[in-house]
Amino acid sequence: MTDRNQQIYDVCKDHMHAYVLIELVDGSSVDGIITGLDNESVYLAVPLEPHEQLQGGGSHHRQFGYGYPGYGGPGYGYGYGPGPRFRRLILPLTALAALSILPWY
Repeated sequence: MTDRNQQIYDVCKDHMHAYVLIELVDGSSVDGIITGLDNESVYLAVPLEPHEQLQGGGSHHRQFGYGYPGYGGPGYGYGYGPGPRFRRLILPLTALAALSILPWY
């Protein structure tokens, strides 16, 4: 591991389970919670956008309309919850340019 990667690793380790903003070397940025770390990658739980939460990843669509009478009412329906609120993102340590702590709201 190079000195630069070791420094990035140490910063990520110090901020494990914190909500952070990560800037990448290509100029883009990602916000999320650091959930894991190894010698090559940092693992993030990234909040889904509101439209992604409503779609639920496409796995909760009904194929045949709203079901039998009395079962198509408001709410999630029996057996369905609100769906995931985070997705996992794995970034290589070499792609990280900067890391900032974000406050929880």
